[in-house]
Amino acid sequence: MVDPGSVVNLIKEARDRRTAPLILELDLTDGIVETPPADPLAAILSMRRTHLRDVLDGLRRARSDSRVRALVVKITGTVGLAMAQELREAVLALREAGKHTVAWAETFGEGGRGTVPYYLATAFDRVYLLPTGEVGLTGVALEEPFFGGALEKAGVQPRFAKRYEYKTMANTFMEKAYTPEHEESSQRLVTSIGEQMTTGIAAARKLGEDKVRELTDRGPLLAKEALDAGLVDRLAYRDEVYGDLRKEFGENALLRYVSRYNRTQGLARRLPQPGKQDVIALINAQGPIRLGRSGRGGPLPTQGPAMGSDTVGAAIRSAAKDERVKAIVLRVNSPGGSAVASDVIWREVVLARKAGKPVIVSMGNVAASGGYYISMAADTIVAQPGTITGSIGVVVGKAVVTDLLDRIGVGLGSVSDGDHARMFSATKDFSDSEWERINASLDQIYDDFTGKVAEGRGLSRERVHELARGRVWTGADAKDNGLVDELGGLDRALDLARKKAGLAADAPIRAYPHTSPLERLRPPESSEDRTAANARLDGWGSLTGFATRLGLPTAGPLTLPGSWEIR
Repeated sequence: MVDPGSVVNLIKEARDRRTAPLILELDLTDGIVETPPADPLAAILSMRRTHLRDVLDGLRRARSDSRVRALVVKITGTVGLAMAQELREAVLALREAGKHTVAWAETFGEGGRGTVPYYLATAFDRVYLLPTGEVGLTGVALEEPFFGGALEKAGVQPRFAKRYEYKTMANTFMEKAYTPEHEESSQRLVTSIGEQMTTGIAAARKLGEDKVRELTDRGPLLAKEALDAGLVDRLAYRDEVYGDLRKEFGENALLRYVSRYNRTQGLARRLPQPGKQDVIALINAQGPIRLGRSGRGGPLPTQGPAMGSDTVGAAIRSAAKDERVKAIVLRVNSPGGSAVASDVIWREVVLARKAGKPVIVSMGNVAASGGYYISMAADTIVAQPGTITGSIGVVVGKAVVTDLLDRIGVGLGSVSDGDHARMFSATKDFSDSEWERINASLDQIYDDFTGKVAEGRGLSRERVHELARGRVWTGADAKDNGLVDELGGLDRALDLARKKAGLAADAPIRAYPHTSPLERLRPPESSEDRTAANARLDGWGSLTGFATRLGLPTAGPLTLPGSWEIR
C-alpha cells in the first residue's frame, strides 16, 4: 500500500524544484573548456568539464529569470586572462540585472600566481577568502628562456631566418639574452596587462590605482592583511559562505551548477522548431593550425586540441551554404602553425563573406601569428584587452647537430641525388643556394601575410609593416592600432553577428560542423564531408620528429613560441 505521506512529500519536492529560488554555482577548479574537442577520445575525457558556452548562455538566461537570486563561484588559478575578462563581463551584467554575486577562494595563489584569479574575483559583489589563504596579488611577469649558450656547449648550431626583428621564436634558440626589440615587445605586453588589471581591481574595490600598485608591490598578502586593506570582504570557510547565502535567500533555495541550469532551461529551445529557423553559426578554431583534420595536438590524450584546415574549412563552407545561417562567428584560440593551412582557412573566410555571410571573429586567450592570419579577413574582429594577438611575421630554420654527433662519436654517411636533397637535414648546414631559397620563402610568406592584413584591415602596407615585423600585442594595444575592431568576448561577437544579420537579440546559435555519432563512424563521402579523420602531428614536414625532440613548435612557421596564457 502506498504511503499517502510519501506521495505528498514527492509532490511537494517536485513543486519546490519548479518554484524554489535558485542559487547558481560555478566551480573553476578544473578550468573551462572552450569547446568539445573534435577528437573522440579527448571529447569523452572532457565530457564532465564545464564549457564556456554553457556558462555564458546560462548567466545570460539568469539575468531575466526571477527564480535566480544569486551566483556563487569558487575561483582558482586555472583560467587565462582573456577568459577571466570574459567571465568578468558576464558577472557584471548579472549584477546589473539585480542578482547577488559571490566569489570565494581557498587562496588566491598559495606560493603561486594569484593576480589573475583575484582580478576575476573583483567583479563580484562580495569576495570571501579562507582565513588561512593569501591574496597573491604580485603583478605580472614574463620569463623567457634562451638556449643559445646551452646549444653551443652541446654542439648544436641553430640556423634560423625570420621576418622580422620582433619574431622572437628564433631568439629562443639563437640568443643568450634579450635582444633590444625582444625586450621592448615583452615589456610592453606585461605593462599593458598590468595596467588592465590594476585599473579593473581599483574600480571594483573602490581603491585608488596608486593604492592597488602599493598593495601589489607588498604582495602576497596574508588573509588578515587583505581584509584590512579592503581586498576581500570576509574571511570564511565554504560552509560559512553558503550559510550566508542561505540566510539571505532562504533555506529552501536550491543549488544548480550554471551549466546544468543552462542545459535544462535551454532544452525547449533546442527541440526542433516548425518551419525554417534563421541561426548564427558558431565555429570553433582551437589549438595549433595544421593541414588535414582537427584532433589532438599531440600523442597523449591529455594534450590539447589542434585545428585542421580541412575540418575548419569544411565547417565554414557548410555554414556558408546553409540557407538558415545568416552570419558566422569564428572563435579563435590559437598560437598559429602551418602557413599553408592558415591560408586555406583564410580563403574560406573570404569566400563566406563573398557568399553574403558576415563573419565575426571572437578571439580567446591567444590568437596570434597563424591565429591572426585566419582572423584578418573577417568583417569584425573582437578581442579581450588581455588577448595575446598579432605576431605578424614568419620564421623558418633548423638545428644542425653535426658537432654534437662528432663529440659523442657518431659517424654519419649520406648519399643524395639533387643539390638540395638534404636541405632540411639536421646533419648539415644550409648552403648559399639553400639560404637563397629560405629567404625567398620568408619574403613571399611575409609579403603575402602583410598584404592580406592591409586589405582586410583597411591599412596601408607601410602601416602594417610598422605593426607587424613579428611583434606580439595585447588586445587593448591591437585595438588602438587597428588590428582589432572591438574589445569584448564571445557574447559581444554573437550580438554583433545577430545585428549584422538583422536577427533578433535571442536568435539561436548553432555549432558547426555538427555531426552525429553515426556520421563520425562512417567513412567520409567526399573531400567536403564534415566527418573527422585521424589527426596528424606534422607541421614542419620532414623536420617534425627532430623539432619535437628539440622542443621546437611542431605546428609550423607561423607559430607563436612558448606559453602565452597569462594566469
